[in-house]
Amino acid sequence: MKKKQFEYIPSRFMLEDSYYDEELADFAVMFIESLCHTKGTWAGKPFKLLDWQRQIIQDLFGIVKPNGYRQFNTAYIEIPKKNGKSELAAAVALLLCCGDGEQRAEIYGCAADRGQATIVFDVAADMVRMCPALNRRCKILASQKRIIYTPTNSFYQVLSAEAYSKHGFNIHGVVFDELHTQPNRKLFDVMTKGSGDARMQPLYFLITTAGTDTNSICYETHQKAKDILEGRKIDPTFYPVIYGAGEDEDWTDPKVWMKSNPSLGETIGMDKVEAACESAKQNPGEENSFRQLRLNQWVKQAVRWMPMDKWDACAFPVNEEMLEGRVCYGGLDLSSTTDLTSFCLVFPPEDEEEPYYVLPYFWVPEDTLELRVKRDHVPYDLWNRQGYLETTEGNVVHYGYIEKFIERLGERFNIRDIAFDRWGATQMSQDLENMGFTVVPMGQGFASMSPPTKELMKLTLERKIAHGGHPVLRWNMDNIFIRTDPAGNIKADKAKSTEKIDGAIAMIMALDRAIRCGNDTSESVYDSRGLLVF
Repeated sequence: MKKKQFEYIPSRFMLEDSYYDEELADFAVMFIESLCHTKGTWAGKPFKLLDWQRQIIQDLFGIVKPNGYRQFNTAYIEIPKKNGKSELAAAVALLLCCGDGEQRAEIYGCAADRGQATIVFDVAADMVRMCPALNRRCKILASQKRIIYTPTNSFYQVLSAEAYSKHGFNIHGVVFDELHTQPNRKLFDVMTKGSGDARMQPLYFLITTAGTDTNSICYETHQKAKDILEGRKIDPTFYPVIYGAGEDEDWTDPKVWMKSNPSLGETIGMDKVEAACESAKQNPGEENSFRQLRLNQWVKQAVRWMPMDKWDACAFPVNEEMLEGRVCYGGLDLSSTTDLTSFCLVFPPEDEEEPYYVLPYFWVPEDTLELRVKRDHVPYDLWNRQGYLETTEGNVVHYGYIEKFIERLGERFNIRDIAFDRWGATQMSQDLENMGFTVVPMGQGFASMSPPTKELMKLTLERKIAHGGHPVLRWNMDNIFIRTDPAGNIKADKAKSTEKIDGAIAMIMALDRAIRCGNDTSESVYDSRGLLVF
């Protein structure tokens, strides 16, 4: 059966005053298809662009503004592994270096480390060696991971992981391979924020598989791409491409595999994906890996307790001023003196239509903030600037500062009582009692924690809780692992929850008091309904 000929339809993101330059697009396609594949059974064969690849190349290099320069400066390509990412990235790097008509063009290859960036470089170097026209005009400095195109004195260079400290780039192109592995945003910011201002049409080509860290620069870029694709944001310079399975789609369905892998049957065999799926079915520990790498789904390294789409659906606004004077209950999780500390207020509803309102507060030591960002790869500094997290003076949490903060909260809100971990806050509980607060010790075992933990899930599913989308609390909720005892009781497990969950624990303790006591001394929901059993 003859394969249907590719029919190019310009991107829907093309501006009204931009236009499609067929000559530029055809040249880009011709340049790449003059190269050869370098690996496996394809090695030595012409690089015949697949339909999805051709669409990207024609859009990026063919759609231009009225001044003749490219409309798109950033391309974000997110796609499962084995779909030909490295070959396409190498071809784009060579096109920018050798075929873009730019004098002294600087093209950089970036990844989480030099070894990862070298993968694309090695493919590009082999492509040059296999192309007589390029081989005559290029110098390959393998030890320096550098390719020089002599007619224009342009070069393609692999950067080391420390490149973010070396400013002064004059970038015409950047190829970021596996953006999801970047440990922080420093290299990305240096290479994309202003480094190409001296060029008329720099291109930042970002290509990656989905990751696991939702606090990463890759996830931030992924979200921007999704927002543009779904019409929530507009950026005419940003070109988004995401191939993958939806959150609710069946990961075992071959139709989902086809949708997620545009090169299936070409660079990757259906039998390979089928075998990987069968292995994941037999070994649940492989499911997340299959979904991430084969279906391009953003997954956690292990399955968490809270379905975050349901949690996000409860990001109803929380107006502190409207809550002033109302009855509420506090939960306090001090953790250690050098770690994240949280205090949370929960306001019970005053009528059946109202949700439980949540006001969380977080503190970390000021002197350890920068170290914590580097070590944990968590944006504490950003949250601090945005007002979602406070710092206390010194290198340990200043409990006196937190006590004064809670005292001021007590002047604004009717804090009936404060629940605390009886093993971790003895001194502070005494200090708060001296300030006039009622403090209630609360055990952290199954008997104490299971009822409010199950109630939190029920309220979330019913959209009867309002948390305002607080990002630190969301991060804590996304980190929760759950332990279950033989009787079906559950509790958050700090040992398994390798990331912080302090805010979630504080909220659960406050919720326990709010449910038990409500706005008056009426009976607890636990007394009238009994415990929830899932």
